Amino acid sequence: MAWNRKLHALLVGCVFFCMVIRWGAAYTAAQARHLRSASAQGGLENGSLAARADVERFRQRAEEAMASAGADKGLWGVLITDATTGEVLYSRNAGEYFMPASNAKLFSTALALATLGPDYRVRTTVASVGALDANGVLNGDLVLLGRGDPNLSNRKFPFDRKEEHEGPPEKVLAEFAEAVVARGVKEITGDVVADDSMFQHEPFPSGWIIDDMLWSYGAAVSAISVNDNTFILNLRPGAREGDPARHDAGIAGDFYVIRNSVLTTARGSEEKLAVARDPGSRLIRLSGTMPVDAPTRRLTIAIEQPAEYAAALLARLLEARGVQIDGHSRARHADDPALDAAAPQAILAEHTSVPLSDEIRLTNKNSENVHAELLLLLAAHEKMGTRNYEDALKFASYFFRTAGIADGDVALSDGSGLSRKDLVTPRAIVQLLRYAATQPWGDLYRSTLPVAGQDGTLLDRMKNTPASARIFAKTGTIGHGNTLSGYATTVRGEQLIFSILGNNNNLHAQDANKVIDAICVAMVEELGQDEKRK
Repeated sequence: MAWNRKLHALLVGCVFFCMVIRWGAAYTAAQARHLRSASAQGGLENGSLAARADVERFRQRAEEAMASAGADKGLWGVLITDATTGEVLYSRNAGEYFMPASNAKLFSTALALATLGPDYRVRTTVASVGALDANGVLNGDLVLLGRGDPNLSNRKFPFDRKEEHEGPPEKVLAEFAEAVVARGVKEITGDVVADDSMFQHEPFPSGWIIDDMLWSYGAAVSAISVNDNTFILNLRPGAREGDPARHDAGIAGDFYVIRNSVLTTARGSEEKLAVARDPGSRLIRLSGTMPVDAPTRRLTIAIEQPAEYAAALLARLLEARGVQIDGHSRARHADDPALDAAAPQAILAEHTSVPLSDEIRLTNKNSENVHAELLLLLAAHEKMGTRNYEDALKFASYFFRTAGIADGDVALSDGSGLSRKDLVTPRAIVQLLRYAATQPWGDLYRSTLPVAGQDGTLLDRMKNTPASARIFAKTGTIGHGNTLSGYATTVRGEQLIFSILGNNNNLHAQDANKVIDAICVAMVEELGQDEKRK
């Protein structure tokens, strides 16, 4: 049976591969070959642009930035091309590998748009396993069926420049509980189950590290994602020096045990806080000191067991509405041997996601890791029936070829860029962006990227410079790595596609970003021939 499913997935994948090759036929292969050839030779270094004064001015400013103290110890990959002609204006290590950090999200979001379309939606349901009798007794389990919606939260959409929330973080689960009660359920004889078996149980992709697992950016991946698989832990000082600090985990306090040994210290003293959780544990340890005049610290903690958490939360919400639960809350994963024997019988509640276009805007503007992972898995599952990372990444490789990306220029282990195993070339990113610009969804894709000095992760960068509002690009930050890739319009009106990848530097992220921003400002100010001035 398992072999038949794999064979079916392979056949579907082959059919889809043929389809995407046909879709990509309209894209000019000659441009992709030209980009590979020109970037490999080094653009300006091959002398082809030596006569352009604007390029020479940019080169001097960019290389001065990369030769500054600290930046000179790192490795830089830069590729800048004319968006209209594909002409390489500047190239440095454009065919070499770099960790892309969150620039990897460019690949995941483009893949999702190309394969699912901007209007794609996800339907999450709550169903019964067993019959509901006339007395309101559900004889069996109640199952929350996760289908990969990243936004089971309280976000308000459509999301544009500023993310907004409305209601409690568990808002969607509360709506499920109310719908179940409205259907007449008063007692559940079985368990409350959260089923995330749509994908294999792989909460942490290859290349993620243990330091990531505690914080929001390292939240576990699951077909069930409630509030981005995070919760807020508020910590504030006691009323007087020597008092224990106070904490509040909200509704998550029923799932996690918080051991708080933080003490309140004298006004104006140094704050020293530590947060720890062992892998697989539900015990969170807080230690250190907080001065009596310190503000409340809002810590966003990752949930390591998303399905188990969702089941416990839904059970609590049902009980708060008067439903008696005779069993327990639990998760059901893809490796559960009883999975096929527990098919739901009736849908009691459902939630439809926002359109994919809104989800991708959120993912790119805010650089949401779990969201990018789910986009990769969803695209592969919908088109090829895959359920794990290995097959999803193989599926993605078909798309990369269709986009004209050279074989070997992309080696990803996840969809978000948090993996330290991810490697891409600047040339691959520029080619992806060029391909995207030719697609029906190209303008939408560009609009989902952060805008310099305006919104998203570029809100506070390049403000009050000529680059403000002229750069639409995806940021990336990881240990010893900072990246930025996207589209730019120069002051002379020239349209550019660029990728700037910096690795192996020991700069603080803020200082590394200053180097990248300096390159961007030089790019916007210098590039473009005078006759293009507007």
